[in-house]
Amino acid sequence: MPKQLMFLIKEKLGDIVFQLEEKSVKRIYLSIHKADLKHVASVLHKDFGARFSIASGMENLKNFEVLYHFSFDDMGKIVTIRTFVDKDSPSIDSLVPVIGVAAEWIEREIFELLGIKFIGHPNLKRLLLDEDWPEGKFPLRRDSDKNE
Repeated sequence: MPKQLMFLIKEKLGDIVFQLEEKSVKRIYLSIHKADLKHVASVLHKDFGARFSIASGMENLKNFEVLYHFSFDDMGKIVTIRTFVDKDSPSIDSLVPVIGVAAEWIEREIFELLGIKFIGHPNLKRLLLDEDWPEGKFPLRRDSDKNE
């Protein structure tokens, strides 16, 4: 890419990205609303040729945070899409329709451990926990020990 990556992202996505920061020489974070996730992921993956690496989820005090990490292997850079999910209705669009099988297992893992539903996921079922694990109990939530 001839231009600086952050400039290209801002040029292509405009105000969809409400926060864009260079965390280090190799890491860029862009914060978006969850409604824009599929579009932004498509731009990074299809338009810019980034490889989807992994996603991660965590519970904050007020919401859930989901991070999608894309690698620009030829540049040695990781671009992370950062978005937030409401605790009262924890759901977000699945990236499986956008990037394919690479997102399937990690979305299942986040669903199982945090209870975030990925809308449009083709097979959202347990992956890690025993079959006798209680429904509606998510081990990585802050209140998981209170649900016993």
